[in-house]
Amino acid sequence: MKAKSAKELLNDRYGERGTEQRQQFREEAFSYYFGEIIKNRRKELKLSQSELAERIGKQRPYISRIENGEDIRISNLALVANALDLSIEVTAK
Repeated sequence: MKAKSAKELLNDRYGERGTEQRQQFREEAFSYYFGEIIKNRRKELKLSQSELAERIGKQRPYISRIENGEDIRISNLALVANALDLSIEVTAK
């Protein structure tokens, strides 16, 4: 039995690159990744979800949703990043 490459595994599980299914996987992966960064940084700073929410003028359930990988608007990501002393870098490919 031949071992599969990461590309083959992704194609099998989430569809070929450029398909709607693969794009949805990619978006969910990014949301999860951002959520983990936010959660880890919040914990490093010893902040509760409620304290972070108060800093950005949102409710605690909103922070929970972000940390659980739900989609986040860019404007809100900037608020959260600022509150956690994180920077956001956008670069050209």
